[in-house]
Amino acid sequence: MAWSQDEERLLLQIERHLIDEDPRLVARLESFNERVQRKEHGRRRRDAKKEKRLSRRPRRSTIVIMVSWVLIATLIATLLILVLRHEAAALPL
Repeated sequence: MAWSQDEERLLLQIERHLIDEDPRLVARLESFNERVQRKEHGRRRRDAKKEKRLSRRPRRSTIVIMVSWVLIATLIATLLILVLRHEAAALPL
């Protein structure tokens, strides 16, 4: 929501008045704002690093699915070998 010109002018007057009246309050607020900005910057940088690490490696669910497919393929191959050996043994020569 945009501020009207009257509201902006009034806020600037309040700000000037506070700056003139209490310079210590202004220094505290500036210090607080700087700390918040540093904290936010650090958090964004930490989140970006975490996101970069996670994007490089496969998820746990992907690994589980891949292992499952390998096991299924191994079982099918083993069953085929057993069936073919059994049929070959059953055939009269």
